[in-house]
Amino acid sequence: MESVPARGEAATRDLRQLPKAHLHLHFTGSMRPSTLLELADKYGVHLPDALTSGEPPQLRATDERGWFRFQRLYDMARSCLRAPEDIQRLVREAAQEDLADGSGWLEIQVDPTSYAPRLGGLIPALEIILDAVDSASRETGLGIRVLVAANRMKHPLDARTLARLAVRYADRGIVGFGLSNDERRGMARDFDRAFAIAREGGLLAAPHGGELTGPASVRDCLDDLSATRIGHGVRAAEDPALLRRLAERGVTCEVCPASNVALGVYEKPEDVPLRTLYDAGVPMALGADDPLLFGSRLAAQYEMARTKHGFDDAALAELARQSVRGSAAPADVRRKLLAGIDDWLAD
Repeated sequence: MESVPARGEAATRDLRQLPKAHLHLHFTGSMRPSTLLELADKYGVHLPDALTSGEPPQLRATDERGWFRFQRLYDMARSCLRAPEDIQRLVREAAQEDLADGSGWLEIQVDPTSYAPRLGGLIPALEIILDAVDSASRETGLGIRVLVAANRMKHPLDARTLARLAVRYADRGIVGFGLSNDERRGMARDFDRAFAIAREGGLLAAPHGGELTGPASVRDCLDDLSATRIGHGVRAAEDPALLRRLAERGVTCEVCPASNVALGVYEKPEDVPLRTLYDAGVPMALGADDPLLFGSRLAAQYEMARTKHGFDDAALAELARQSVRGSAAPADVRRKLLAGIDDWLAD
């Protein structure tokens, strides 16, 4: 991907060389399209044209029918992950893609219950995932950690089970607990006990909110789940008081511009309220969400901020700093990444 000059700049720095942290990447959604095709062939899975055309599928999830189609495509892709070696390949390739885009720290999000039926049960599935993360991190040199995410479409008791399991394996690389799937279903408060278990176990709270529904879902994440990060959070831009609250608390919003447009939350890239959140002082960590379905990875999100929102290199460097500060990376990793960002800007 070639860098495009930003407004008022004769030349621009390569955004793939900008050190950054990646805090919003879903497990199956991180897969390379070519890997999906190979695994589907390996297991005799017939994929729909939307996953084989070589172009990102046309998605619009602002109604339940569109969200169902999105979930169906995701589930089809996940059905091709059936063995430990498939999991190892997925994480290794995700790490390689992140490194190529300048990521120095990755927090990948997964609901292990979705993989348990094919990997021998919930605990074996989680251990296979954590082993794959450890191997990929050692092999590539990228710091990788895991957020375990509950599914808000399932019973809150399931979320409590996951929270306890996440805490149990915190010493194996789990740093946070999330809540994903259609935020129009399931009240945040129903999952408050699961998040309390996670927080008491030292995990950060990073539920999804403020994407498919408005500012109220972000407030619910803050009030009911004591969120330290918000997955997406862009709809907070519609409420100035909420923006002030996020800024004052330093709650990082994991903003995924390409997926916001692909899912129909905003009509075009220019409509994503990056500038509104940035100017309000809300920390952001740009993320790719599900590159398999949305067609772009981490550096492309920064490219969108540059070309569609007029962020100059100083502002892009600040976005990268915010991603590092919002991460669970150890102090030495943070220092190295922040120094690298300063070096990138000084060149």
